[in-house]
Amino acid sequence: MLSHEDNQHISQVSPGTSVGDLFRRFWLPALVPSEVPHPDSDPIRLRLLGEDLIAFRDTNGRVGIIQNNCPHRGASLFFGRNEEAGLRCVYHGWKFSVDGTCVDMPNEAAESDFKQKVKARAYPTREWGGVIWVFMGPPELASEIPQFEWARVSDDQRCVGKYVVEANYLQVLEGSLDSSHLGFLHTWLSSRGSTPTMDKTPRFFTLNTDFGLTIAARRNVHDDNSTYYWRLTQMLMPCWSMIPATPGGNISVVGAVPIDDTHTYSWKIIWSVKDPFTAEQIAGAWNGSDWSGSRSGAGPSAVRSIGISYPLLQPGTLLPAANARNDYLVDRDVQRSKTFTGIPGVSEQDLAVQESMGSICDRSKEHLGTSDLGIIATRRRIMQAAQALEKGEEPFAAQHPEVFHVRSVAQTLPREQNYEDAPEIAAAAVAQI
Repeated sequence: MLSHEDNQHISQVSPGTSVGDLFRRFWLPALVPSEVPHPDSDPIRLRLLGEDLIAFRDTNGRVGIIQNNCPHRGASLFFGRNEEAGLRCVYHGWKFSVDGTCVDMPNEAAESDFKQKVKARAYPTREWGGVIWVFMGPPELASEIPQFEWARVSDDQRCVGKYVVEANYLQVLEGSLDSSHLGFLHTWLSSRGSTPTMDKTPRFFTLNTDFGLTIAARRNVHDDNSTYYWRLTQMLMPCWSMIPATPGGNISVVGAVPIDDTHTYSWKIIWSVKDPFTAEQIAGAWNGSDWSGSRSGAGPSAVRSIGISYPLLQPGTLLPAANARNDYLVDRDVQRSKTFTGIPGVSEQDLAVQESMGSICDRSKEHLGTSDLGIIATRRRIMQAAQALEKGEEPFAAQHPEVFHVRSVAQTLPREQNYEDAPEIAAAAVAQI
């Protein structure tokens, strides 16, 4: 468990906080391109790391992310006119380019140079890999975007989506790093009402890496005393987790990007290492055809899954339709007879447990066991990086985007191979690429 002070320390991401400063050293995913779909499309509100922002795509197709309030009198630029390569405040007509430069101040005298003295806070953006990225730290520290493999494959080999989780980022990150819960939360019941055969007591190992952390979960294999089943999950700084996949299979990553201390964008991205996805597969990911079956609880979907699903959303929002206000649509009859939770959809099952901890989990009241080794190591890694930054030590991964070019792995291997300390199997996962 964490002390109350440490829990506050690791949970807070607003400007001026140590973990918030750590996040600001990394390029973060901000938008999917469809949110600002074409030049001079409508500006949209965006909140990241506790800051209220406005995003827009200008006449030339460049994406700007700037402060919400006009530097003049504080009116929201959300109501601004997106026109002629800038966003114009409707209150007095001040106009700003994507880099925050004031390019027009029509209510001031023509001979005035006042506009040269005013600039809106704006952050650099780049569009790559089906994502619009933003860098919110000191501009001189902006390195290259993390070289994830998913951003380097062709567009038809990748599926990208995000939704809002009403909880602190760490709850989302830890949920995707926790291999132990797979034997419970997402399982189907057998005809006798018990979960399928699975080793529910994996042994965990961790390894610090340049990109963050590798968490290895070793399970016994049913009726086979000669092999172990290994799942290696990577935690990539500051908020990514790569879900284990069989060699050559589709790979997925989750990004827990803080909106503020109590809300998170859960980015889910999956990519194929060889074949493009079909339109049917992409549609299946958005309507709940995931590896645990359909949302109806009727059984696995006929659609060949790409290995991930997104929650159904409330129309016109990024808020899941299943939420705390409707108990995540839990069906107790389904819970008794078909699935462990009775909650439809893997993402919804994750939402229920992550949000039910509270907007910020009180980790001072936890009782952590050996299965929580990866969670403990993740918290330590983030806190140590934040503390090092306070002392002037920049995070290594932020300045070395190449370290993100790794894969996760899930594989059965002979027991006689010595993986007790996990580095060899971790190296094997990296060597897949």
